[in-house]
Amino acid sequence: MLESQRTWIHSTISLTLIAAFLYLQLLVSHKLILGHHQHVTIKKQPDLPLRFRSDGTFKILQVSAKEAQKQQEKEREKLSGEENGDYIDVLNMGFVSRKENAGNVHEAGDISLEAGDNIFGPSTSDAAESLFQVFGPAMESRLPWAAVLGNHDQESTMTREELMSFISLMDYSVSQRNPSAEVSDPSNEHLLADIDGFGNYNLNVWGAPGSHLANNSVLNLYFLDSGDRAIVDGVRTYGWIKESQLSWLRGISEVYQGQNQGKDQSADISFLSPTPPALAFFHIPIPEIRQLSPKEIVGHFQEYAACSSVNSGVLQTLVSMGDVKAVFIGHDHTNDFCGKLSGIWFCYGGGFGYHGYGKAGLPRRARVIKVELGKGEKAWMGVQMIKTWKRLDDEKLSKIDEQVLWEQQS
Repeated sequence: MLESQRTWIHSTISLTLIAAFLYLQLLVSHKLILGHHQHVTIKKQPDLPLRFRSDGTFKILQVSAKEAQKQQEKEREKLSGEENGDYIDVLNMGFVSRKENAGNVHEAGDISLEAGDNIFGPSTSDAAESLFQVFGPAMESRLPWAAVLGNHDQESTMTREELMSFISLMDYSVSQRNPSAEVSDPSNEHLLADIDGFGNYNLNVWGAPGSHLANNSVLNLYFLDSGDRAIVDGVRTYGWIKESQLSWLRGISEVYQGQNQGKDQSADISFLSPTPPALAFFHIPIPEIRQLSPKEIVGHFQEYAACSSVNSGVLQTLVSMGDVKAVFIGHDHTNDFCGKLSGIWFCYGGGFGYHGYGKAGLPRRARVIKVELGKGEKAWMGVQMIKTWKRLDDEKLSKIDEQVLWEQQS
C-alpha cells in the first residue's frame, strides 16, 4: 500500500513539473520578439487550393527586383531628385500597393510572385525587417504569394536556407524551402535530400469550381533556385540551376504526364490537353537568352543579359519535358522583353522596385500573366490560352505589350 502511494505521489509530482515546464515555455514564447517589437504569431494561411475563378481565369502578378532597403546616394538622387531615402520607400511601396490591389484597373492577381532580389543585401542591416517591409503589401492583400531568391538576397544577415524558411512562414505565403515528399514521385524521394539550392517547389492550380476538373490540377507552377555567385575556372560568374534540380523537375513533370487521359469521356474535352501546361519561375536568365535579337522579341532589350558562364542544360530539359509553355525571370532590371527559344517563351518581369537600378525616363513596371480556360458545352475545361502584358507605374498604370504566349490547339 505504501509503495503504491509513493508511486502515485511521484507520478503526481512528475506531471505537475511537466505542466509547469510547459506553462513556462508558453509564457516565454509569448515574450519572444522579432525586430521592431513584433510578437511571434501563428502564420495566417491563404485560401487553398489555388484554383481558377468561376469566370475561367487565373491571374498572376510577377514583380522583380524590389530590393528593399537603402541603396547608393547617387541612385536615390537620380530616381527621386531628393536625398531622403525614405522617399524612395514611399515610391516603392506605393507602386507595390497600387499593383497588388489595383482595384481601379481590375488587375488584382490570384497570386503574386516575387522573382528574386527581394532585398538588396549589402545595404540591409536586418534581413527579417526588410522581408517584412517588402512583402508587407502582399500580406496585407490576404492573397497567396510565392517567392524565389535572387543573387543579392543572402548578402545580409540570413543564409539562403534561412531566407526561404522565413519566407515560407510569413502570412499568406505559399513558398516552400524545398519540395516535400507528398508532391514528389516516390521513386525520386532520394532527390529531396540532395537537391541543390533553396526554393525549389511546385504549386498546382485546380480547375474552376463546379467543373469536372475542380479537383484536378489544370496548371502547374514550377519554382527553381538559380543561385547567386560562383567561381568557374578562376573567374567570377553568376549561379545556375544544377542537375539535381533538373532531375527533380523532370520527376515532377512525369507525374503529370497524361494526367487528363481517361477523364470523363462524356464531357466535352475541347481545350483539354493530356498533360496540364506549366509555367516556370527563376531569377537568373539562361545563357541562350543572349541568342535573341531585338527583332525577335516583344518588349525592351536594354542591357546585356547577365547570366552564368555555365550552361547546365535548362532549355534542353524544359523542351524534353514538353509541359512548360513559358518561363519568367528577373535579374536584369531594364530588360522587360519576351523572346521564344525552342518553342518556349522566356519573359523578363522588368524593374519593379525603386531601390534597384533603373533607367531615366523608363517607368517601373510589373508583369501580369493571365491564364484562361476553354469553355465546354456545360462547364469550364482545361487551359485554352496563356497571355501576358505589363503595367507601368505611371498615372494610368498603363497596359503595354499584350501578347499570347500559348494557345491550346483543338
